[in-house]
Amino acid sequence: MATVTLGDQVMIGPGVQLLTASHPMSPTERVAGKELGLPIVIEAKVWLGGNVVVCPGVRIGEGLVFAAGNPCRVIRPLAP
Repeated sequence: MATVTLGDQVMIGPGVQLLTASHPMSPTERVAGKELGLPIVIEAKVWLGGNVVVCPGVRIGEGLVFAAGNPCRVIRPLAP
């Protein structure tokens, strides 16, 4: 549905899902079969551990290792 852009040296664990497909908020549009595609951008030196789900329209900043929640947020920075 949309592009996924990966920076240099990105590590992706097993079971990771990069989901670009989305759907309209309006139930009428959804049942009519309309879909949206929102790009995902994963910048350089990111590590996505096993079973991470990256939702449509998300950008993950350079060097990120640990983020969690819904919506995703950085819990704490890790020292290099």
